Amino acid sequence: MKLNFFYLFFRYLLPLCVAVPFLVLGFCLFLASSGAWGDLPDFHELENPETNLATEIMSADNKILGKYFYENRTHVEYSDLSPDLINALIATEDERFFNHSGIDFIALIRVVKGIITNNTSLGGGSTITQQLAKMFFSKKPSSRIDRVKQKFKEWIIAVRIERQYSKEEIIAMYLNRFDFLNLAVGIKSASKIYFNKSPIDLTIQESATLVGMAKNPSLYNPLRRLEKTEKRRNVVLNQMVKNNYLSKDLRDSLIMLPLVLNYKKADHNEGQATYFREQLRAFMTDWSKKREAKTGEKYNIYKDGLKIYTTIDSKMQKYAEISVEEHLKKLQNEFYLHWDGFENAPYDTSWRAGQIDTLILFPAIKRSERYRKLKLSWFDEDKVLEIFNTPVPMSIFSWSGRVDTVLSPLDSIKYYNYFLHSGLISIEPATGAIKAWVGGINHEQFKYDHVKEGKRQVGSTFKPFIYATAIDQFKYSPCFTVPNVQVIFEKEEWGLDEDYIPENANKKYGGEFTLTEGLAKSKNTVSAYLMKRVKPRKVINLARKMGIDSYLPAVPSLCLGTAEISLFEMTGAYSTFANEGMYVAPHFISRIEDKNGIVLDRFASSPIEILSKEKNYIMVKLLEGVVNQGSGGRLRWKYGLTNQIGAKTGTTQNHSDGWFIGFVPNLVTGVWTGADNRSVRFRDLHLGQGAEMALPIWANYMKNLYRDNSLGVSAKNFPFPENGVSVILDCNQKDKINNDEEF
Repeated sequence: MKLNFFYLFFRYLLPLCVAVPFLVLGFCLFLASSGAWGDLPDFHELENPETNLATEIMSADNKILGKYFYENRTHVEYSDLSPDLINALIATEDERFFNHSGIDFIALIRVVKGIITNNTSLGGGSTITQQLAKMFFSKKPSSRIDRVKQKFKEWIIAVRIERQYSKEEIIAMYLNRFDFLNLAVGIKSASKIYFNKSPIDLTIQESATLVGMAKNPSLYNPLRRLEKTEKRRNVVLNQMVKNNYLSKDLRDSLIMLPLVLNYKKADHNEGQATYFREQLRAFMTDWSKKREAKTGEKYNIYKDGLKIYTTIDSKMQKYAEISVEEHLKKLQNEFYLHWDGFENAPYDTSWRAGQIDTLILFPAIKRSERYRKLKLSWFDEDKVLEIFNTPVPMSIFSWSGRVDTVLSPLDSIKYYNYFLHSGLISIEPATGAIKAWVGGINHEQFKYDHVKEGKRQVGSTFKPFIYATAIDQFKYSPCFTVPNVQVIFEKEEWGLDEDYIPENANKKYGGEFTLTEGLAKSKNTVSAYLMKRVKPRKVINLARKMGIDSYLPAVPSLCLGTAEISLFEMTGAYSTFANEGMYVAPHFISRIEDKNGIVLDRFASSPIEILSKEKNYIMVKLLEGVVNQGSGGRLRWKYGLTNQIGAKTGTTQNHSDGWFIGFVPNLVTGVWTGADNRSVRFRDLHLGQGAEMALPIWANYMKNLYRDNSLGVSAKNFPFPENGVSVILDCNQKDKINNDEEF
């Protein structure tokens, strides 16, 4: 009987006991693969995963300026990964990765042993491929049974992934999809955000840190738990030694190193060219709509992984931002000192407190986001004003960094009204490519873009268009003389309410000026004389051809720059002078690619002749005069710029706006400086003129460019026309000029 029992056990029961788990396992795998427990991601989804890929904004010198994203994710290929990163990942997460087909049965046995012996130190059984498969499930299982079902599904997907992709592709897919927190989705974003470098450049210890985070990124978050993350990094280094990817001696030295981050916050308000990126965002939104209407193709800049190659040069952008920041810091301190002790500072001294409240502060309240939200909550006007006068904790911008303080919202409006702002744009005149764009002083706090959106009175920077119209029509010599007397625009002839008689800034008259002197010293009498000869309509026509689209009133006062025009338009128009009379419309994108590198669109501008080379050269000589003997002279004696430069300063009514637009043969740069509110300004022309507010930014920017030989900014002379010039350029010979003769 006893013999029969053992015979039956070994003959039937033991094989059955061994077979049942495998049968159950096989049945569960069948249920999972057949869809009985829910649909599995199919091969199409594996090949084309529904991921949100960030759109990258690339500079002309191939640097990433920023991204647009729902998730800050950008794909990289296996070849773009550091070997140390790959070794750290395999050593820590799946040491037999290259020897299994998606499921590591040795690791599973180890897990079972750990469960039986209650030893959690034996590790997990999930392979890298299984972890990748797990990422396809967006919802966490709600019960243990659901978790078991999902585990079987993960096995099925893991095996399918292994059949479909190479080991190298699987590693790249895993690292591209992993969320490292802090808006770092994927290894490329994580490398940039935590260490400010590309994945290929990660060191061993940096690679170990990021791989260590994969165990539990919330627990091993270096921004919150640096010490824990460092210990986890060391665990990864030990695993690399265990699997022969690292020597013990090197491990011992690396473990002694502290964990050092080079954290770069992923934020649309951070990084380079923040104002430009917002303008680009608007452009791309419009481009996407037009593309869909034309081709039926839909593109979303936040998830389709486009690459936008811009014309911005990252070095020039950096120098531009530095120049604006350095000068505005200094100028703001001067502004505070200038207004120190004045009761209603920084508003014009003629303003009374009641006028300031009614015309400046109350409108500012109504324009604020806080006011809009309060009105949506049905607060009446009295309650809203009470809230605006109630102090609350807040963080405010200062040139020394963010400051935590307690202010009422109204006091914060007064505080921010005190700030001076600036805009800068730099254009390559031969191509129209925009090389630098600084729209303001701090995009997080001040969203308004002073390059494209802001339109302010342009003052004397408009006068070159008057001169250019006259030279185009009459081909005057720079030495043509004009009497320094006031010009009268009679009301009957010009359709005015009263006679218009422009005055010089110093109200001094008598004698005469050459055109060179008139432009260099910005004499209104000379501009008025030329305007009366050529008439406003012809000036407007020329300005339109040079890219100025803003409203230009056909009135005599246009000769003094009363029109409101953007810095973008003005600088683009001046590019004509720098480009031998050829206008090339400014543009800021060279091409757009999809996530696979296929070019979707290319951009370029075609040149249009506005002035002949001869007439344009006459204008260049006039604009050189501004630097050699006029309001731009400090470029020479203060900033040491000795090369040929054409330029014009501009200062508007009550010195609310300071302008400076200057150019060399292959670069034109415009700068505007002022306050958001035009009633906030310096009290006198000495401090409020363009030569004080805007010129220093241009000068320091150009000095930085010239120090960097890699940029190739020209210090050469302007090209002389091939066929020469038929008028006198040397005013030492001006006695040969007949001032009444029209050429």
